[in-house]
Parts: sequence; C-alpha cells; structure tokens
Amino acid sequence: MRFWKMSGAGNDFVLVQGTVTSGSSLARRLCDRKKGVGADGLLAVEPGKSPRLRYWNADGSEAFCGNGTRCAALWLHGQGLVKKRRFILHTAQGPLEIEILGRERAAVHMPSPGALHVPRMVDRFEVFEIDTGVPHAVVFVKAVADFPVLEAGRALRRHEAFAPAGANVDFVEPKGRTLHVRTYERGVEDETLACGTGVVASALAAALLRGARSPVKVVVRGGAYLRARFKRSGAGFSDVWLEGPGELVYQGDID
Repeated sequence: MRFWKMSGAGNDFVLVQGTVTSGSSLARRLCDRKKGVGADGLLAVEPGKSPRLRYWNADGSEAFCGNGTRCAALWLHGQGLVKKRRFILHTAQGPLEIEILGRERAAVHMPSPGALHVPRMVDRFEVFEIDTGVPHAVVFVKAVADFPVLEAGRALRRHEAFAPAGANVDFVEPKGRTLHVRTYERGVEDETLACGTGVVASALAAALLRGARSPVKVVVRGGAYLRARFKRSGAGFSDVWLEGPGELVYQGDID
C-alpha cells in the first residue's frame, strides 16, 4: 500500500488513496508513533469526478478534520487528480468548497457553526462551547505558552459537561489582533501542533466575546499561522473559511 505523509501546520496525517473498508483498525495501526508511520489521523481519499474524503483519528474514531481536509485537497491538486483551483470535496460534513491558494496553501469552506452557547463555568474555567464540525470548548488564558494544556485539556475533554461525546479543548491567548492557540484533541488524546476546527472555534469565540474582526490570524503550537474568515450573521456566523499551510512530508510503501 502506498501512503503519503502530510502536515497541515504541524497537524500530521497518513494519507492513502482509494476506498478503505477497515479504516478504524488501519488508523490505529498506521498512526501509532512507535509501531507505525505515526500521525494524528488517517486520510482516505477517493479521487474522481466527485472526490471524497474519510478521516479517522489516531484512536480509530471517524470524524471531520479541517486541516486534514485542506491537506487532502492539496494532495489531490498536487497529484494532478484535480485540475481546478476551486472544487468540491465530499467529507463527513457533506460537500465542502476548496480553494487552492498556492502550492502549499489552501482554504476550505467550513461547515456552518452549531449553536452558540453563553460561556459557563466548568470546574474553574470559563468555557465557550461551539461546534465547528466537531465540538469545541474554548478557554481564554493569559499565558498560553506556559499553560498546563495536557492536564487541563485532559480533564475538560472528558468532563461530564460535554458528555457523552466529549470535546476538543482550545486554550487561547489574544495578542493584539492575533490569537495564539493550543489544542487538546479528543481522538488523539494529546495536544496537537495544530487543529483546524479549533482555529475556527477560537476565532469565532474571539469575535463574539472579544470583538475580533475577520479575518482572524491564529498562530498554533507548530509555529505556523492560519486564518479564519467569516461573516457575522445576526447573533451567529456564516460563510466561514479556514485557510492555512499544508505540505507533503514524504511518501512510502506499507507492507
């Protein structure tokens, strides 16, 4: 089996081409950083007139992934399997529009955000909840670089307030017009170097609670920056885009 290792701002993936019937078990094997290729998740791309993408987290749970969607789109375009710079990619969240911005940069028209919740206290944290393709809990902090993301993220991710599915947890520090974000991801059960849906969740939370204006620049743990673009629509948001880098790291064969 041929595979491609992709990175979206540090959020890394194993990508395979074609229909995968045992994605959950394959993801657990390939994403294992000790015994496999190592990745945050598995992308299975089916090229064609209507290209499709399925995604599994490292623990085998199937989900939607913003950075993974951008990486899959860049792979399709880079392999010459899609010629147009704007096209539709079918995902777990339905058909999403893609815009190729450069050889290693792309944007995806994200799913419409779910209901916006008034911030509430969960344990000792004030949390803003929003679903941007997967559920997120956003927490604003003063010094994110020194924040205990693993400890706090693990506790909040499985808190009964987000039962039964749990939530990704984003810790956000505004610095001027830029957000610095670190994310603890469910399904990976660890901090990742970037989270696309978390970037969008953080940007929308900052717009609603801190007056941030589109586009919002977001710096992630991997050091790269992404942008979230959106329109305010009454008390909610519409036309939400996630823009960021994506690159092919290497490719190989799995026996």
